[in-house]
Amino acid sequence: MLGDFYGYEELLPPADQQLLLGAREFLEREVRPIANDCWARAEFPHHLLPRLAELGIVGIGYKRPDRPAASRLLTSFLSMELSRVDTSMATFFGVHTGLAMGSIVHCGSAEQRQRWLPGMFALDTVGAFALTEPDGGSDVAGGLETTARRDGDTWVLDGAKRWIGNGTFADLVVVWARDVADDSVKGFVVTKGTPGFTATKMEGKLALRTVQNADIVLDGCRVPEADRLQRANSFKDTGRVLRLTRGGVAWNAVGCMMGAYEAAVAYAARREQFGRPIGRFQLIQDHLVEMLGNITASLSMAVRVAHLQDRDECSDAQAALAKLYCTTRLRETVAHGRELFGGNGVLLEYDVARYFNDAEALYSYEGTREINTLIVGRSITGYGAFT
Repeated sequence: MLGDFYGYEELLPPADQQLLLGAREFLEREVRPIANDCWARAEFPHHLLPRLAELGIVGIGYKRPDRPAASRLLTSFLSMELSRVDTSMATFFGVHTGLAMGSIVHCGSAEQRQRWLPGMFALDTVGAFALTEPDGGSDVAGGLETTARRDGDTWVLDGAKRWIGNGTFADLVVVWARDVADDSVKGFVVTKGTPGFTATKMEGKLALRTVQNADIVLDGCRVPEADRLQRANSFKDTGRVLRLTRGGVAWNAVGCMMGAYEAAVAYAARREQFGRPIGRFQLIQDHLVEMLGNITASLSMAVRVAHLQDRDECSDAQAALAKLYCTTRLRETVAHGRELFGGNGVLLEYDVARYFNDAEALYSYEGTREINTLIVGRSITGYGAFT
């Protein structure tokens, strides 16, 4: 692969490399040709879900009775590959497999896992994860305004959520709410069509436009006790899920960088100015080398995070550093790519504009650079500098 200059993909065993190749071929054949059109129309390609499920990569990182869990390195390369072709599809996939399925795997009971996960593996059931609120982003851990009140065998949820990926069409939405009785954070699975649950598509986004983000209103929404995640009793349980997905954003950033870089390399070979391909000019080569350096440094960090996660040794600070570093390099990289294209860099047909815009979303979600910096800074100094 052009962007993997040091051949990190070769760290995967041959069988895993073949699975990754199959996913790559599918994405190039089925997703790339429609990616710009879906992005422009801000519409999700629902027709691709059955074919995506057939690849056998959905939830592959979770153990099942019929097979062991795949390595974190393989699941991360798959996430990177999705982002390299279409960062919106990578985000859809991460919300479903990482945040929604991860919440059920890590916080659900055995009965709940048996009830919900088979449909999610098959993409017959799509999941979403509702934590962020209109007035709560980085501070949501200490200021969750959505409430849950026990009423017999049901819970009554009231509040609002914002920026909920897949939220407009998800069959299951994992909603995090504060129990008014003990002030602890609990998780609830709300099924599509539940009275008191309303999801409205957010309009006017300039990044990840294919992702269907929703504003969600919970107004007396009743959820059975059987649908409360039985092993989610504090925000620490929510944090277990976020710790895994935060490192995954680093891989999405690498994939987005690779997509922009590969588009730039191809353009530099075919675009002619002053009677020769622009790839022959020193300043153009400088852009490409800067992009490749950022990709390679970021990929090396992401690979190490995956290795640590496979050994269950990755700390919050290590995941945070990977997320903040890789998405910062992402911003630089897509800017180099857009500049190389000149005026054509603002036209969607050349792809780089999509990567350029999508980078802004990756830079912001799963913890801003500033918040992740404070997490790492606390680890370095032993002092919390949060205000």
